[in-house]
Order: sequence, then C-alpha cells, then structure tokens
Amino acid sequence: MRLQQTKLAETIKYNKRWVYIVLGIIFMMFLGTVYSYSVFRVALEKELMIGAAESGMPYMVALAFYALFMFLTGKYIEKVQAKKILILGGLLVSLGWILSSFVTNIILLTITYGCISGAGVGIAYGVPMSVIAKWFPDKKGIAVGLILIGFGLSPLVMAPIARSLVESYGVMKTFFILGVSFAVVLPILAIPFKYPSDEEVLVFNKKANKSAETSRDLTLKQMIRTKSFKGLYFNFMIGTMIGLMVVGMTINVGLDYFQLDSSTVTRTMAIFAIFNGVGRPAFGWVTDRYSSRKAMIISYILIMSSAMGLVILGKHTFVYILTFSIFWFNLGGWLAIAPTSTIKLYGIKNNSENYGLVFTAYGMGAIAGVSTSGLILDYYGNYDYVFYYIIALCMVGIILTTKYIKNKTEKLG
Repeated sequence: MRLQQTKLAETIKYNKRWVYIVLGIIFMMFLGTVYSYSVFRVALEKELMIGAAESGMPYMVALAFYALFMFLTGKYIEKVQAKKILILGGLLVSLGWILSSFVTNIILLTITYGCISGAGVGIAYGVPMSVIAKWFPDKKGIAVGLILIGFGLSPLVMAPIARSLVESYGVMKTFFILGVSFAVVLPILAIPFKYPSDEEVLVFNKKANKSAETSRDLTLKQMIRTKSFKGLYFNFMIGTMIGLMVVGMTINVGLDYFQLDSSTVTRTMAIFAIFNGVGRPAFGWVTDRYSSRKAMIISYILIMSSAMGLVILGKHTFVYILTFSIFWFNLGGWLAIAPTSTIKLYGIKNNSENYGLVFTAYGMGAIAGVSTSGLILDYYGNYDYVFYYIIALCMVGIILTTKYIKNKTEKLG
C-alpha cells in the first residue's frame, strides 16, 4: 500500500511540472511582443516626423540590450528566486513601454523601448528555460523548445492586437495600454515559477535517461576551454545570421524576386511564423533524442536545400512558401538547438551563466547577417547571390560541426 502511495505521489509530482510549460509559453508570448515593433514603425514615423532608418533604431537597440542583459543576468539566475528575476524583468519591460508613450523624439524612444524594455526582456528570457530544464531532466530539449514556441508565435498573436490598438487609439496610447497590461499580467505569471526541490529532482531523474553528454557540469571558464564551445558558438552565430537575414528580406523577396502581390505575401507571413514556432520543440527533440551534432547538420542540410531550391526551381508561389517556411523553421530550430546543446555538452548546474555567454552569438549573428546581406544586395543587385552566400555559410557550418561537435564526452584540456 505504501509503495502504491509513493508511486502515486511521484506521478503527481511528475505531471504537475507541465503547468510550468503552459505558464512559460504565455510568459514568453508577452515578452516576444518586442518582435511586433514593425506594427508601430509607420505610425511612429508620422508621430515623430522621422525617416525609416531612424524609426528602426529602438528595435535594433532592444535586440542588442536583450542579448547583453541575457548574458549579464546569467550568473545570478541560479542565486536568486526565479520569480523575483521574472518580476524584475517583466516590470522593466512594462516600464519601458509606459515611458515610451510619453516620448517626443526618437532618441528618448530608443532609451525607453530599446534600452529599458530590451534589458527587461534579456533579464527575464533565460529564467523560464533554466526552470524548465530542471523540471524536465528527461525531456530538456523538447521542454525548452515548447516554451520558446511562445516567443516565436508572439508576433502572430500580439501583432494583430497591437495593430488594432494603434488603429483605435494611436501609437502612443497603445504603448501605454500594453505597458500597463504587462505590469499586471507578467508578475502574476511569474509568481508560480520555482525550481524543483531535491526530492522532486530525484523523481524526475529516475525517468531521465542520462547520456554521456550530460554526465558533467562545467563552469564558464571550463566551457570556454573546450573545442565544442568554439563549434557551438560559431554555429549558433551562423544559424542566427542566416535566420535573421532571411527573416529581414522575406517580404522583399516575395514582392521583388517572386513578383507576388502584397496581400499574398502578408498571408504567407502567418504560415512562416507558425513554422518558426514549431521549429523550436522539433529541433529541441532532435537534439535531445539524437545529438547536437546531428541536429546541426540536419538544419544546415535543410537550409542549403532551400537556398538551392530558390535558385533552380523557378519563381513560383509554392517555391516561395516552401523554401521560406523551411528557413523560418530552422531559425526557430537554432533557438532550441543552442540552449539544449549547452545543457547536453556542459551540464545543467551552471547552464544559466554558460548559455548567457553562448547567447551573445545571437547578437553577433544578427549584426553580421543583416549587414553582409545588405552589402551583397547593394553590390550585385540580385538575390541569387544572397542565396549562394547562404549555401556557403551552411558548408562552413557543416565543417565546424564535424570538426568541433562530437557525440562523445570531450576531455578537458
């Protein structure tokens, strides 16, 4: 009888952890509203009387501060209660949006939306992943990928809401309404978050299938000395370069390269956003089930095939939808491959700090991808050369993966 009660208690503890997945998805969806900035750009250009180049500054700074504060917060995530960091990050996001509603020029908006809300996103972003990874030692990849669905699908859900508010109340009042909403909702979602107790960890570890890749916990300094860190960092940077480069030119490729009408291109964006979201748990599962090495190579093969398809299959609507769905799927995939690989290769104990450093590759990739693709287009005036560039990057990535990412545990030098 006691054995049955013990098993029942373990089952309850084992199943209640799924609540954190649901909370994480919703929390990430609100954080991901930063990606809906394009909804505000035209209205801001009219409101502040600025050009397109200036109106993009707050978004660029927000992404930079997001990556920076993800790194700076990493070392503290394990030392402070998860809910406290989430509340701090959520309130900073809220403050940034509320202050944005009062600005009168683009510099102030860059500070409020870019610096303050971007920092808030960076502070909060790593916490749900860290918490979820400890609640799911047996399914780390797919669990982390699932909560990242919220971040990926956020523009699909939040952008229409923001657009409706802008049309009804104007852009500045929309900033205020969303900021107040974040101040209410994000702390409420944050309160239940906590790490599992030692007893609960034992329950989960009974079901976890420990592999050689998760048999040790490396510090930040130890991680940096490994060969695999070079491979993971530069592969994540390449994956991000390709992904953000493609995302940035998706609409223009549809309009200019495929000669599609704007309504068709707009409708396809919803499809691409769904693939972006689904790519996260899908590649999280592949990384978990097989290995980081296989997940990376599969991603590069898919991306390379899509780039080749754009060059040789002709300018048909189906080709556009198929290839860019795969591109967006893989951008989402790399945002799951990187955190899952960090845990598998370097352990869970210092993961928050370790992944904080790995995540700086995201910022590097964003800058490198957008700038280099722009230079190629300016020089050649033809998207085909961008697709050749993507193929070349994939080949470099495959070489890095086979050279530095091994399926067996790496010896420390």
